[in-house]
Amino acid sequence: MQSPPSALPTGAKLAALTFGAIGVVYGDIGTSPLYALKEVFGHTGMPLTRENVLGILSLVFWTMTVIVSVKYVVLILRADNNGEGGLIAMLALASTAVRRKPRLRVRLLLLGIFGTAIFFGDGVITPAISVLSAVEGLEVAAPGLHDFVVPITLVVLTLLFAAQRFGTGGIGRFFGPVMTLWFVVLAVLGLVHVIDRPDVLVALSPHHALAFIWHNPRLAFVALGAVVLCVTGAEALYADMGHFGKRPIRLAWFGLAMPALTFNYFGQGAMLLERPETVKNPFFEMAPEWALFPLIGLATVATVIASQALITAAFSITKQATQLGYLPRLRILHTSVRETGQIYVPFVNWGLYLCILAAVVAFGSSSRLAGAYGLAVTIDMLITTTMTFFVIHYGWKYPWGWSLAVTGFFFVVDGVFFAANAIKFLDGGWFPLLIGLAMFTLMTTWKQGRRLASDRIREEAIALKDFLNSVFINPPLRVPGTAVFLNAEPGATPNALLHNLKHNKVLHEQNLFVTVKHHELPWVSFGKRCEIEALGHNCWQVSLHFGFKNEPDVPQALRLLCSRGVQLDDMETSYFLSRDIITPSVGKGMALWREKLFCSMHRNAAAAADFLNLPTNRVVELGSKIEI
Repeated sequence: MQSPPSALPTGAKLAALTFGAIGVVYGDIGTSPLYALKEVFGHTGMPLTRENVLGILSLVFWTMTVIVSVKYVVLILRADNNGEGGLIAMLALASTAVRRKPRLRVRLLLLGIFGTAIFFGDGVITPAISVLSAVEGLEVAAPGLHDFVVPITLVVLTLLFAAQRFGTGGIGRFFGPVMTLWFVVLAVLGLVHVIDRPDVLVALSPHHALAFIWHNPRLAFVALGAVVLCVTGAEALYADMGHFGKRPIRLAWFGLAMPALTFNYFGQGAMLLERPETVKNPFFEMAPEWALFPLIGLATVATVIASQALITAAFSITKQATQLGYLPRLRILHTSVRETGQIYVPFVNWGLYLCILAAVVAFGSSSRLAGAYGLAVTIDMLITTTMTFFVIHYGWKYPWGWSLAVTGFFFVVDGVFFAANAIKFLDGGWFPLLIGLAMFTLMTTWKQGRRLASDRIREEAIALKDFLNSVFINPPLRVPGTAVFLNAEPGATPNALLHNLKHNKVLHEQNLFVTVKHHELPWVSFGKRCEIEALGHNCWQVSLHFGFKNEPDVPQALRLLCSRGVQLDDMETSYFLSRDIITPSVGKGMALWREKLFCSMHRNAAAAADFLNLPTNRVVELGSKIEI
């Protein structure tokens, strides 16, 4: 859905959003020059002939043009879900578009969840290779410091993850200026060498890339596995659309990021033609000796900012996946009283930290990590392209042939890059895939386990209306106040009510049976937040609707019922929850090991009261046992 013209930012607001997009959106792709060309020529052992250098530069430029400029900036940014972007937003769009095709919808959901899981694998490699490649500049400035590269990298990463609990509100305002300075430095470093060898600019023509592929097909195929490093972070363009909007992201890319990256890559190519011996680390070799240490410091800060953007995205995606029912409730802390999107998820933070440390120690250098990089990125690119086809054809109603032609072109391009990276599986590509597969197993196990538990509750449930009718034939003692019974299955009698009547033998004067529903939309407005049905005897069935980016605040949502004639006094309202104990069994459900895994996840999930923002001093939990 396109934003109305009046909502498009202009003037100072547009400038501020563009500035912010430079600092957050382009951190990952902006630090790619640290290692991309180094891996293209160093990993493949490619001779540094003029034809090869021009061919690679042309490949790099047209890869950025086709994948970033055309695919993401022009096409994918149009697929906004109520202004929000990212793989989960795309998944929601695609699944909604094919809602009348249930089998296809299930397959798309699995594909989208697999892509989301793979993101976590990519999220481990990105900070590791970025920070490590920046610190490796010390080897150029002072070769004797080689043994300190890994320890310094570990210290930087430790400080970064330890600082997450304080939030980014205080330092976030510096992201834009620092990354703007970084892109200016990239452009200046490259421009100096391009002026010395302006003939490298002929590589802007695509015929150099095509000629290189034609004359060196095997070498070109291997090189593509490293060339893709120049577009890592392209998914951030789409994922951060909700924070900045399409126009600022496009202006930041075409106005600063792409020109700076192009100048820097071409500058590295020009220097390699003049001084082939600099191939070991061409980025830092471009700088004059006096500027090396300041450049290393700036590069380290830039890679920390790039890593911060990815960590923040991991927190956000985790929260969205939780609200869509693909992950158990996790402890989520808000780090800002003004910005609800600024959150800290301790479990995700330290899980990423341990995996990243393992990657840095195990691989030991950015060159070895580059072997692990790329495969997860290209898988996500393929999944995004696939989802886009279903959005264009089924959602936007474009003709089948036109939709296939547009997305088919990008699918072939993404497929070639995927194939080129697949050969690096044994060189480290298995590492992010292993993390992604582990996450996919957890997410699908949780989703399936929740379905099995819901089915069992539904089988054993008593219809709420029938139960209340029978209760009020001989009503129990009514006590003052309001009881809110959180109920996973609307229309079913919650176990908490049964236990309350059995043990306390009372019923509150006013009773709300509340079901919280999360939808495949980023936002649900307050006007559509509540649905209410009178059950008689001062009892109501209430459904609360939240999007995957809404904050699920039940007390706040229930206050909206005042306009419907239901008055609530916060101090006279109690919340009753059923704390279910899940036990595995051999039968029709999942494999026994998956049932045990689900039970463990369920047992260690964060409290529902915290997740739903219930006042802890007004919550009553009553246990029940469910066998799946």
